[in-house]
Order: sequence, then structure tokens, then C-alpha cells
Amino acid sequence: MFLTRRFFLLLSLCILSIAAGYWWWPLFNTGRWLLLLLLLTTTVEWAMLRTSRAIKAVRSCSPRFSNGDDNPVRISVFSDYPFGIKAGIIDEAPLQFQQRDIWFELTLKPHEGKDVVYTLRPVKRGVYSFGYIRVFVSTFLQLVQRRYTLGQEENIKVYPSYLMLKRYELLAINDRLTEFGIKKIRKAGQSMEFEQIRDYVENDDYRQINWTATARRAQLMVNVWQAERSQQVFCVIDMGRVMQQSWKGMTLLDYSINASLMLSYVAVHKEDKAGLVTFSDHFRTFVPASRHQGQMNIILESLYSQHTSFQESDFSALAIGLNQHIDKRSLLVLFTNFTGMKSMRRQLPFLRQMNTRNRLLLVFFEDEEIKEFAARQPKTTEEYYQNVMATRYVYDQHTLVGALRQQGIMSIITTPEHLTVDVVNKYLEMKARQLIG
Repeated sequence: MFLTRRFFLLLSLCILSIAAGYWWWPLFNTGRWLLLLLLLTTTVEWAMLRTSRAIKAVRSCSPRFSNGDDNPVRISVFSDYPFGIKAGIIDEAPLQFQQRDIWFELTLKPHEGKDVVYTLRPVKRGVYSFGYIRVFVSTFLQLVQRRYTLGQEENIKVYPSYLMLKRYELLAINDRLTEFGIKKIRKAGQSMEFEQIRDYVENDDYRQINWTATARRAQLMVNVWQAERSQQVFCVIDMGRVMQQSWKGMTLLDYSINASLMLSYVAVHKEDKAGLVTFSDHFRTFVPASRHQGQMNIILESLYSQHTSFQESDFSALAIGLNQHIDKRSLLVLFTNFTGMKSMRRQLPFLRQMNTRNRLLLVFFEDEEIKEFAARQPKTTEEYYQNVMATRYVYDQHTLVGALRQQGIMSIITTPEHLTVDVVNKYLEMKARQLIG
């Protein structure tokens, strides 16, 4: 049981009234009667709240959270008191969130229950621990509070952003992928496997018109060729120190992991085989490419268990590891980051080697903060110097794309928040243009 702030405020008024009675005697008696009334009402409220375990509270949430997404947490509270109460609820969120303001106030009628829902957005994978639910109960008098410690401690695992997969699947069913940012690639596959003849529709390639069928049906008919399937798509993630830079609380590594999960999901649903490779100062994880039913769970668990490394990334070890593990020409989507032309040129021989045996798509990041800084108008000498350095950095990043194109290496430069959409769109474009094999 606790005495509330309201009790101490009223007690202070009673004491002041009694003290003022030394100057004006009627206030002395008034203060004594108010003090007696305060003590009586406090005792009554204390007795009313003594009912044993009259409050129940349960926390319900997913046993695993999605990294970088808003995850709902529901707290259900039920009052077994025969009178109305006011309840304050504190949920002990995991330490990683550093949130100490999860406080809800409810008014419950006799034998009534209510739910409160809030969201948590993790920015790092791992195990998060919830504490207890603290419920503070008082009557309409609000002079005394009773604290209940309810619920139980529980651990949840934060996985790469699987909620994004569910949203993609829902939009795909409703044919609304443009809301997700996925472009509709209309160009048909050009493999030699014939699929069907159908009516011509707007935006079809006129070169695919079947003139024999057109003459027979007296309307335009086109050949449809089945897009090449069962190609291998590997997401290759750099786990080195260059990927530890943060953007809106999440590291580039975690953005890359989320994008890799999404790309693998799309590849499997496009009947390609999805695999995973991670490396840092050595070749680390290899998940063989497959599209069987449990492949996404294998990739999800593999991505969850990845630990960051602050070592210098060894692209030579990556090239050797890929040669040893991949025996079929595949698409390698390499998530990494280069600070400038010098850092890229050091790795260029290994990138060319990987691109020779496979199709390499290099994905690196554009620093939005530096780009915004370079766009500012400098005013002081120091700001001019900083502006020149920022402008040079932005120029070097975009020069990288041209330099890689000259070497026959495809690349994407994107911001972390647009990473997933840009990578998936590039994959769909390459698949439509038969550039994967």
C-alpha cells in the first residue's frame, strides 16, 4: 500500500489550517476536523483495497519480434473489485529500448476488463527480456494506492524483419505491390521454353506477335515464353566494420540482413533458389541455394544468429570460399560499403574474379547526412572546408558506379531506408532481362 500525492497535499492543507489557528482560532478547529476526516477516508479506502488479488493482468505479444518494425504488445487487465477503480499500469520493457515512460491509466467499472496496446521498435537482433507488469490501484478518492506485481518475466527473440514478408505477401495477393515500392516489370522472359499463346494486350512486345495464330483468329495473338527458373540467388553480406555505421538507430548490417531476407523470399516465390553467404575477415556462413519449403526458415535462423565483427573484411577469402562452395553460375548480391575509390580499387581484382564465374550485383550505401551537409550553403572558412570534403565524398560515391560499370560489374547505390525496395526491383529487372545467368 502507498499513500498518494493527493493524500500529502490534503494533509499539508490540514496542517496549514491548524497552524493558522494560532492567529485566527476558528481555523484551528476546522483543521482538526479536516484532519480527522482525511484519516477516516484514508482508512476506508485502505480497507476497500485490501481484497486479496482482485486484479489480474496478462501481457501478450509475439514470441519473436521483427527488427526495425513496430511490434504490438497487448496488456489485458481485469478488475474483480465490486466497485469502480482507477488503475495505473507500468510494463517493464526490455532494457534495450531504454523506455521508462510506458505508463497507462485506466478507469475500470466493477468486474470489468480492458486492454491497452502499445508498440516497440527494436533496432538490433538478439534476445530481449520483459519484466513484470506493475498495476497501481486506487478508488475514486485516490488517497491510497495498492501495487500489484503481475505477469511474468519472459524472453523474446528479435529476428530480421519478417513482418515485411507478410506485408509483401498480402500486397502480392491483392496485386498492390506498387504500394510497397515494387515496380511491375512487364518485359517477358526470353528463354526458349514456350509457355502459351494469348490475346495481345497493351504494352506487349510487338516482336512476340504470332502471325499464324493472328490470321487464324482474326485478332492479334502473342507468344508467351516462360521466364528462366531455378536460378541460384545468393545474398552475400559483409559483416566487417564498414557495416557498423548506424542510420536511424539501425546499423547498415541490419538493414542489409532485412533486405537479404526479403530478396530471398521474393526469389523463392519466383521459383529461383535462394542462398546465403556471410564473411568478414574470413569466410563465415554458407547456406546452399534451394527453394524447398523450409528454406526461408533456414535463412531466417541463419540471419538471426549472425554476430557483428569489427575486423577488416577480406574479399580474397570471400572469392576463395565462393569458388569452393558454388559450382553453378549464380547471381551474387553483395551488400557492402566503400568509403571511396581507393577502398574499392583494393578489392577490384576479387570483385572481377567473382563477376567472371558468377553474375555480381554490388550494393553499397549513400550517406544521406553527408549528402544533406554538402547541399548546405557554407558561411565560414571551416564550413567551406567541410563542404568541400562532403562534396568530394558524394562525388566519389557516384563515381564508383561508373567505375564498376566499366569493369562489367552491376551496382546499386541507395539509402538504407530504400535498400529493400531498390534491391528487389533490381533483381526483378535483371530476371526479366535474363541477366542472372
